[in-house]
Amino acid sequence: MSEVLSRAQAAFLGLALGDALGATTEFMTPAEIRAAHGVHRKIVGGGWLHLKPGQVTDDTEMSLCIARALVAAGGWDLAGIAEQFVAWMRAKPIDIGATCRRGIRDYMHKGQLETPANDWDAGNGGVMRMLPVALFTLGDGELLARCALAQARLTHHHPLSDAACVAVGRLVQQALLGASRHQLHQVARELVAAHPNFRFTDYRGQAGGYVVETLQTVFHYFFSTATFEECLIGVVNQGGDADTTGAIAGMLAGAFYGAGELPAVWLRRLDGAVRAEVTLRAAQLVGLSPWARRSS
Repeated sequence: MSEVLSRAQAAFLGLALGDALGATTEFMTPAEIRAAHGVHRKIVGGGWLHLKPGQVTDDTEMSLCIARALVAAGGWDLAGIAEQFVAWMRAKPIDIGATCRRGIRDYMHKGQLETPANDWDAGNGGVMRMLPVALFTLGDGELLARCALAQARLTHHHPLSDAACVAVGRLVQQALLGASRHQLHQVARELVAAHPNFRFTDYRGQAGGYVVETLQTVFHYFFSTATFEECLIGVVNQGGDADTTGAIAGMLAGAFYGAGELPAVWLRRLDGAVRAEVTLRAAQLVGLSPWARRSS
């Protein structure tokens, strides 16, 4: 129990660390990053959003919205998640993606809890906030799939987004429960077999907001590096949608490597309120999971 809980907290901290690290290089090219930073490896803020060091963006903030809603309800509550998103948007966050904004506004004005299928919704906004769902549904694969699609389709409704959300949820859950790198690679291969677009063995360095590019970047660096820090540094130095690729890589690598592998200097730089809340919410979400009920 304590090992899984520790890994869950490392996953949520990893998400926030990847977000804060990657926000500095978001929308930059690798060449621009090299010119400005050499190798970007420190949480220094800045970037196009002019962040304070350790400040996070919509990746962490929307994940916390989901976590708060589930903890408050003590169970699955899609309308509660949507209400949390509305409150967050009304508070004027530092950044919000156009697809997320549209989905939240559709809920506000129409009460719509599932955006219609859309060929243009293959962005990474549903995947970036998957961690709370993975923790809450730990131990039940069918529940994971249902909840993953429900939360994603509040804003994103596309087969590639759907598949990516479920795959990332499965990867995080298996990592939490001690899966080997080979076992995790098998999950990624299953995604590629079902949707060949996600093939990452010939990675070409594209790291934009298209969910295929996002997961190709995350998978390439997760499976070709040997530490949490090395994985995240590789991901965010690709630029593009670096806060989101960093957040997704961080949740997976945090779950896999565990709390002891999170760089202490990065943790010290992370916003203190965020660090405290993600640690708390991770424990609360695991406590609500089918896995916890069976383990108690």
